Amino acid sequence: MAASVEFEDDNGQVVQYVRHTNGGGLVSPRARVHEAAKVASTAYVEAGAQVGDRSRIGEGSWLDHDVIVGEDVVVAANVHLGPRTRAEDGTWIGTGARVGSDVVIGRGARVAPDAVVRDTAVLRRAGSGRSEFGIAA
Repeated sequence: MAASVEFEDDNGQVVQYVRHTNGGGLVSPRARVHEAAKVASTAYVEAGAQVGDRSRIGEGSWLDHDVIVGEDVVVAANVHLGPRTRAEDGTWIGTGARVGSDVVIGRGARVAPDAVVRDTAVLRRAGSGRSEFGIAA
């Protein structure tokens, strides 16, 4: 597996990624991923993103620009976290979830598989109050 990958994006710009040592996922050189985090080989971490200690990014998942993933976070397979979204420590994001831009997923919260979370939403852990959707998150 190549240590570095380059290709042309939809705007005709060449983008570069390096393979993360734990899992082989593709990480922008302008992202910060903790060495103990696992990034699956078909996952992408874009520029400005951060991934904390012991977090796991699943197959086919995409962390968009400036996403922050805390410690001990599970991002399951085929998840998209939109630009500037923040998943705080201990969160779990289910397979196939689509999370919009500027979303805050509070400490310990869970996002159901295949959920669609709109831009600027704030999700909290069940029992800690209500999300802006009016349901325990």
